[in-house]
This record gives sequence, C-alpha cells and structure tokens, in this order.
Amino acid sequence: MLEWLRRRLGCRHDAADLAHDTFVRVLAGRPTEPIHEPRAFLTTLAQRTLYTFWRRRELERAYLDSLEALPPASVPSEEQRALVVEALMQIDRALQRLPARVRQIFLLSQLHELTYPQIAERLGVSAITVRRGMKQAITLCVAARLAA
Repeated sequence: MLEWLRRRLGCRHDAADLAHDTFVRVLAGRPTEPIHEPRAFLTTLAQRTLYTFWRRRELERAYLDSLEALPPASVPSEEQRALVVEALMQIDRALQRLPARVRQIFLLSQLHELTYPQIAERLGVSAITVRRGMKQAITLCVAARLAA
C-alpha cells in the first residue's frame, strides 16, 4: 500500500503519513463483519484517505491564494490558518452530503457571489427554490461547525 500511495503522491513522506492514516481508520472502524478481501478493503480505505488529502490540499491552496490578496498586516497567524483550513474541511464534508443542486446553489452564492435571482436564472429554477437550497446548505454548515 505504501508503494501504491507513493506512486500517486510522488512523495514518500506524504505516502507514509497516508498509509498510517489508513491503518488508523482500519483500527478505529473495527468492522463487525469479517473482511473477505483485505487487500481490496485496504485499497478502498487508502483511496478515500487520498481523496481527503487532495481535497484538503486544494482547500489550503485556495485559502493561501486568497491570503496573498490581503495586505500584510491582515495576514493571520499559522495557528489561525490551521483553524480556518480545518473549518473549511468540515464545511466541505458537510457540503458533500447535500444534493448536487443545493451544493451548486450554495457555491454559486458563496464563491461566485451571485444573487439569488442570478442563480435562479443560471440554473433555470425559481428564486424561492434558490432560497430554500441556501437555507438547507447553511443549516447543514452551521450544524457541522457546532458539532466540531
């Protein structure tokens, strides 16, 4: 598994970290049923861990890019950056549980700064549908942050 991860990441240190995380998931999960295909089971867990790693990297990169636009006096500390990235990961995990249309409404509103009527026009739905979708997405994001 370590070699499989190293080939995908191109870095043996990151591969070792993800292999460790994968085995932590195995031990934490403790399946109730016997595992008939241990190799396939580990590969699936490693793929999920790798996906989470890539999503985190993508979010960190986007966050750091947005920080470059700030004046030097407003740049947060390393600790604040880590907290923000962790909050973004929680919100990202929450958004993945939403229906695709609701997630799209939320992202168009929050990332692209479109108004509800603009989103409604772009998606071919009513402004009320957009409002309901935003309510659903925001409720889920707040619940995810409160659960943390």
